[in-house]
Amino acid sequence: MNVAEHACVVKSHHQNNVKSYEIYKAVDPALVEELLMFFRENDRNLYKTTLATLATNRKLRPVFVQKKPVAEQIKWMHGALMFKPNSDIGEHLFQVWFMQAKQDVLVTSCDALGIPHNGEGFVEGELPKELDDEKLKNAVDSLLEKFGASLATLYLYVFNLQIPGGWANLAETLASDERLVFQGGQAAAE
Repeated sequence: MNVAEHACVVKSHHQNNVKSYEIYKAVDPALVEELLMFFRENDRNLYKTTLATLATNRKLRPVFVQKKPVAEQIKWMHGALMFKPNSDIGEHLFQVWFMQAKQDVLVTSCDALGIPHNGEGFVEGELPKELDDEKLKNAVDSLLEKFGASLATLYLYVFNLQIPGGWANLAETLASDERLVFQGGQAAAE
């Protein structure tokens, strides 16, 4: 898939952020499985609440999904997170997962962007209204080098959701950098 096709798939452009439900469509399902299994194993309450809410939103009784084997629950939840009405739930899951399971990604990003944090990637104060172009380039390079394209791409899309409208230069980077392409997801295969 070339950059132009990628940009169309996730509807990435300067003014409109990609929403979390679009990210769930494009991201490698293995990352979503890792995310959901993390919650199942480490925050059972969040996992159960998420499953129940997603089931209710799909007009199903939660027990219908809860009775499925774990692998089928995960697959079903991933599918449900691809629907626009579940975008806020999906974004919350991404945020909590990065804060709890992927702090090294947050630290790398904050350090490269010059964003003050507590040493574990939790931002101190407000996020900047603008990102320095050179620092952004360095952050992208560092993230790709340390974590690979799949996780770096996912993180940068999620990070761009953290302020209303996102950062224009980050949206441009996501749309134009051939290294930042989702692979393995439904939308990537279209």
